[in-house]
Amino acid sequence: MPKRSARRRGRLSLTSLIDVIFLLLLFFMLSSTFSKFGDIELTVAGGSTRTDFNDTALVFARLTADGVKINGRSTPLDAVSATIAPLRRNGDVRLLLSIGEDARAQGLVDTLRVFNALPNAKFAVLE
Repeated sequence: MPKRSARRRGRLSLTSLIDVIFLLLLFFMLSSTFSKFGDIELTVAGGSTRTDFNDTALVFARLTADGVKINGRSTPLDAVSATIAPLRRNGDVRLLLSIGEDARAQGLVDTLRVFNALPNAKFAVLE
């Protein structure tokens, strides 16, 4: 009787591997926390027939990669409120935000958050 030099190997079943992967997937899905994303209201400036802006100050803001320019002057985000305060008429202000091609998404979110926090301010984003 000849000796077998190599043992015959059985086939490896992938069923148990798939079960383990499914359980790991289920575990990570159920144990992860889902954060709530904040909404930022965004108004796009368009043609308007409204002409009663006499009592509202108009301020032009430009967002670039370097930061925000308000009426052509570079302004840090934490100084936006102080920069706009002398420009207000009757306490109201209307901000027009223009976004440069080199502006970053995080810079836009930070700027919109600062503009939303301004009292008696309405803003629109220019296309």
